Amino acid sequence: MKRIFLPADIAALKSLKAGEEVLLNGTIYSLRDKAHALLLGVGDIPDFLKGSVIYYMGPTPARPNKAIGSCGPTTSARMDKYTPTIVKKTSIIGIIGKGERSAAVNRAMKGKAIYFLAYAGLGALCARSVLRSEAVLYKELGAEAVFRLEVKDFPLIVCQDLKGDNIYGGIK
Repeated sequence: MKRIFLPADIAALKSLKAGEEVLLNGTIYSLRDKAHALLLGVGDIPDFLKGSVIYYMGPTPARPNKAIGSCGPTTSARMDKYTPTIVKKTSIIGIIGKGERSAAVNRAMKGKAIYFLAYAGLGALCARSVLRSEAVLYKELGAEAVFRLEVKDFPLIVCQDLKGDNIYGGIK
């Protein structure tokens, strides 16, 4: 299992292969449907998202002495209509979610960003890897706000690597 440390550039991710398990460390940002729509409507993307890894999730409230509540992945296909534009505007290097993506998204991400799968149904396990969580944008959206998450050994699977190899069968 490989450990990935953020910030990183795209070159640091070239060795990752579809199907590989990784442990992600550093800062990632949550981004869901409403935040995608708002970001694409404003023109300028916040600098903190540029070159980052985004995670499709909306957390539950944190319990006492915890950084976050359950934080399992949201179905990625829900963001497919936004993803090609977000990839282009933000130069993100990775997306974390669950499930298969559309052919258009797979093509848009090839050579630009890794698609990671988080373990679906294991939101409490994912939460164990979150050291800090803070809503940083669109706080009024509650669980759909953009959260900055500091993660340590966040367990993921490479679904689509930079070459376009994909555990669901590659780029169609």
